[in-house]
Amino acid sequence: MLKTTALATLTLTLLVTGCGSNTNEPPTTPTNNESVTSNSELKPVNLVVAYPTVQDQQDLLLVQDELSKITKEKINATVKLLPIGFGAYSQQKTLMLSANDQVDLMISGLGTISQDVAKGLYLELDDLLESKGPGIKEAFDSSIGADYLDAVKIEGKIYGIPVIRNVAQDYTIAMRKDLVEKYDIDISKIKTLDDLDPVFQVIKENEPDVTPIAKSNTSVLSVLSGINAEQLGDGTSLSTQDSGFKVVNWFETEENAYLLNIARRWYQAGYIDKDSALSTETGFNLMKAGKVFSYPNLVDPWFTEDSSTGRETVLVHLKAAPVGTSSLNSFMWSIAKNTVEEERAMMLLELLYTDKDVVNLFNFGIEGKHYVKVSDDIIDFPEGVNATNSTYYPAQIWMFGNSLLTYHFKGEDPEVHQKSIEASKNAVKSRILGFNFVSDPVKTEIAAVTNVLNQYQVALETGMVDPATKVPELNKQLKAAGIEKIIAEKQKQLDAWTTSNK
Repeated sequence: MLKTTALATLTLTLLVTGCGSNTNEPPTTPTNNESVTSNSELKPVNLVVAYPTVQDQQDLLLVQDELSKITKEKINATVKLLPIGFGAYSQQKTLMLSANDQVDLMISGLGTISQDVAKGLYLELDDLLESKGPGIKEAFDSSIGADYLDAVKIEGKIYGIPVIRNVAQDYTIAMRKDLVEKYDIDISKIKTLDDLDPVFQVIKENEPDVTPIAKSNTSVLSVLSGINAEQLGDGTSLSTQDSGFKVVNWFETEENAYLLNIARRWYQAGYIDKDSALSTETGFNLMKAGKVFSYPNLVDPWFTEDSSTGRETVLVHLKAAPVGTSSLNSFMWSIAKNTVEEERAMMLLELLYTDKDVVNLFNFGIEGKHYVKVSDDIIDFPEGVNATNSTYYPAQIWMFGNSLLTYHFKGEDPEVHQKSIEASKNAVKSRILGFNFVSDPVKTEIAAVTNVLNQYQVALETGMVDPATKVPELNKQLKAAGIEKIIAEKQKQLDAWTTSNK
């Protein structure tokens, strides 16, 4: 079962499973929300929880009702779950918050945290953490480390809580195991993206109904864009041409040109679906449907195989990804400005990081219906149910609060949580971990640059258009939109940050 986000983004993608019962298991925080002294003192409230999802869950309302039973007892609140498709989430998030629709807790980050904070979309959480969410800090202290919580601060304030998970990830390509074995593909020889061409050629020539590679979320390169340079968002990156901290236009770099030329080459060879740029389907769903051979992902370093899509895949590890601020704040939980009860929202947020029952309901649904217990911390699908036909199986363990509280599926490594903790503590960290750009001084330019990127980036990163002609056109529009002003402001803030952190 995959332990990462494929979405990631993003990514990102980041999956970690369940909570083992062995003696090496890390300490966990109490499962009761101890910051609530008396439920009777709290007025009833209904809290709306919004988050992106890769697939619809048929039994969502059943899980919502079971979750509300727990939250009603512990914090006198019921819960409305509001899953939104990944492709529409960013737009819907903005629309809901702009329209003052009720949203209490929501997934934030997704590459836009600084812009969203500048717009005032999320509440500052520091005081609320101290008064109503102390268990969250304890959860970080007892697992991957408090430094990862501190690293997401913007101007010294916390606006989102990173998911507790293994943050040490590798850039990988997930491939269908049956086809790897059928065509005797030696994955040990795949060291770079260029090594994938002959593999994709075999699939293209012999499996006409299978696309060789699909996008992770928005594009084929969305996960891979950080493989050879540190991304800073808004079309910028750190220069790789020296050992300093120079901010540059990502679309003027050799590293970006290399990736875009690969995408174009794959597209022209028919390795990427011709409609990929226009489709909202992700590699995860297409793999589940048997329509693709591979897709890029970020995966825990120790995983070599996966079956979270319902199909067995082998994972080709290309390179370790340094832990950067962007990976930490790619998926966070924030309290929206539209919340009807900020203190209760924080209490619910604390449950996501401290309460095993709540975390496992989000991830696996209802015991006896969506999963069965094999032992205290080992679960399996009920008879006749699997990942492809389950009526509740989000497969997004990396998203719901504290992934170290989750059960293990039968056959998974019972030591995976301890491995996650050790890998996170020993991971190679970005040299600018903890730097968070404050975008308010250039928010107008960022909005203009974002509009330009929306016009070009997905098409370029799926190979649909020729970078030789479109990148110069893109850069001309980026400059007109103000990217050089953004770069100057980022450089100014980064210089100040590096000076203060020497």
